Amino acid sequence: MAAAVIDGKAFAAGLRARIADAVPAFTAATGRAPGLAVVLVGDDPASAVYVGSKGKATVAAGMASFEHRLPATATQAEVEGLLATLNVDDAVDGILLQLPLPGHLDEQAAVATIDPDKDVDGLTPVSAGRLALGIPGMVPCTPYGCLLLLQDQLGDLSGKDAIVVGRSILVGKPMAALLLGANCTVTMAHSRTRDLADAVRRADIVVAAVGRAEMVKGDWIKPGAVVIDVGINRLAPAEGEAKGRLVGDVDYAQVLAVADAVTPVPGGVGPMTIACLLRNTLVAAHRRAGLADPEGF
Repeated sequence: MAAAVIDGKAFAAGLRARIADAVPAFTAATGRAPGLAVVLVGDDPASAVYVGSKGKATVAAGMASFEHRLPATATQAEVEGLLATLNVDDAVDGILLQLPLPGHLDEQAAVATIDPDKDVDGLTPVSAGRLALGIPGMVPCTPYGCLLLLQDQLGDLSGKDAIVVGRSILVGKPMAALLLGANCTVTMAHSRTRDLADAVRRADIVVAAVGRAEMVKGDWIKPGAVVIDVGINRLAPAEGEAKGRLVGDVDYAQVLAVADAVTPVPGGVGPMTIACLLRNTLVAAHRRAGLADPEGF
């Protein structure tokens, strides 16, 4: 029997709707809407599209959207100065610095400038430390979206054997921390893991976030496992194609025949990222206002 296809697009739409429903209560309690500020440095076309999408989603949820653009020639001091200004702006609950930055800028230093309580991307060292220690804080959006999809599919994750393939600070490491927090037994795998296929084959939960097209094959998967594919890779165009198709880090057709459930690419994890960004902004707004976290988020 073919695996169930996990519809991240539908789940994300439901999450965004619940966030929009929760915003009026916050606005009534505080006299203002939650605010998200996005900073874009340079004119990278893909980044500009992402920023535009985030702004539209923010407004659609009833939140205030603040977009700040700096030229590609902006200095480190100019970028960090803008972030410092947003840190003390009471209308701003969340700050997102769109990455990557132009090559002459220090991304880690810029991100570290963001107030951890407004770090809705969950990338500051303080946010990472809070996650590792199990202290409430801002959690990276994509891994949190993966966790929500897993919990929706499996319910309680306690005792599950999970493997995360990829150890990036954006997905792999925080994903492992979230799974540990959900009482899974977690293996972190990467490019130097010996017998990687065998390690993956033991897992009830597989999160592929390695950035290599269709690397995880069907015979790597334990029958009945749930597979979350974070990867997004564009293949070279086939003959007659204007551009190559998008694929994930797992061989979808093969895995579909073995797993219990799997996310597609596109339409799986991707839509969850912006939805979780809005969730983080809502939570950050409540905490900054001294209110209890909104229920159900």
